[in-house]
Amino acid sequence: MTKLLLIQGPNMSYLGRRQPEIYGTTTAAELDAMLLAHAQTHGYALDIMYTHSEAAAIDRLYQAADAGTDGVVMNPASFLFAGYPLRDCLRAIPMPYIEVHMTNIEKRGFHSVLAETAVGMIAGFGIRSYILGMEAMLGHLAAQRAVSRKAAVRSAPRKVSGRRT
Repeated sequence: MTKLLLIQGPNMSYLGRRQPEIYGTTTAAELDAMLLAHAQTHGYALDIMYTHSEAAAIDRLYQAADAGTDGVVMNPASFLFAGYPLRDCLRAIPMPYIEVHMTNIEKRGFHSVLAETAVGMIAGFGIRSYILGMEAMLGHLAAQRAVSRKAAVRSAPRKVSGRRT
């Protein structure tokens, strides 16, 4: 079964109460329930972590890598401004990363220092950004597996039948 990790950065645990005019009224608990239901429906395991600490996020990423987690989806929130240690961690781990943001960060004048390590970024779709991020990760992993299978078939020894001359 595919295993994904979702990391929610600083202040994301306060969803539904924090600036609802920007982030909406869906609470963190409601978002978690929606994402866990999506995981169950689509047949993947999902671990969700909320943290206000960059160090805790880094520790969790290395743990996930050691545990064989297949991919990371993260809303880095304010880690996007100066999360250079987090960026170095994302470069080091052997799993793909997709960045999600509820708002269009470019429109708001923000740039993510983590984006260069991401397979891609989904931003500006509110709560739906998370579902889109999960689906993008599942699609990315499926494409990686297909490429790996093709490579394995191409490199497998072939039986040669016929006569010797």
